[in-house]
Amino acid sequence: MDLKRIAAERAADFLADVKVLGLGTGSTAAHFAEVVAERRLAGELADLIAVPTSIQTQRLAERLEIPLSTLDQHSRMDLTVDGADEVDPQLDLIKGHGGALTREKIVAFASTCVVIIVDESKIVGRLGERVTVPVEVVQFGWKVTRERLIELGASTTLRETGEGPYVTDQGNYIIDCGFGEALSAPDPIASAINNLPGVVEHGLFLGVADHVVVAAESGARVLNRVRP
Repeated sequence: MDLKRIAAERAADFLADVKVLGLGTGSTAAHFAEVVAERRLAGELADLIAVPTSIQTQRLAERLEIPLSTLDQHSRMDLTVDGADEVDPQLDLIKGHGGALTREKIVAFASTCVVIIVDESKIVGRLGERVTVPVEVVQFGWKVTRERLIELGASTTLRETGEGPYVTDQGNYIIDCGFGEALSAPDPIASAINNLPGVVEHGLFLGVADHVVVAAESGARVLNRVRP
């Protein structure tokens, strides 16, 4: 079975008593949406409504006939389930290579519980080992914003498609930033990025995940954050 499907099915164990669900973006989150839809067809989760974290997820949920709502109507999620690009030993994350980092972070911070579902390839010793940090920036003056990111020590690449710069659901650009060994201590970098004019959001999700479901060929295990 696909590891993403294994992770999605294990994450469904967290759906008990959930009424408002934050529904993540990306291939792993899509598997979870399919699991939710299957359980609804089986007569479960009749009262559940979902808040999607992207237009892509919204369209998928509509096709799967999962009832949808918005943050304006439901400002608090019981649970959000989403994927991640990297997970470190502290359960800190890099997210956003699917392009939905801003909405994903807003929904995550509006959630009582956040469950991240990944396959074992996403587990790393430190953030930035395998992927860059996406930084969403407004189009106006994006080159100036990129210069400020370079001053922070980042190697930068404007994300592009075959037709030009990639544009997020909010109409912004994404600059993918490599910070190397500096991400061994991600908090100062996250704060520095936040302070730059022109930055909308970044893909460092620090202290966000409550549980991480990790799928391997042998099955799925759950890593739990210990809160002070």
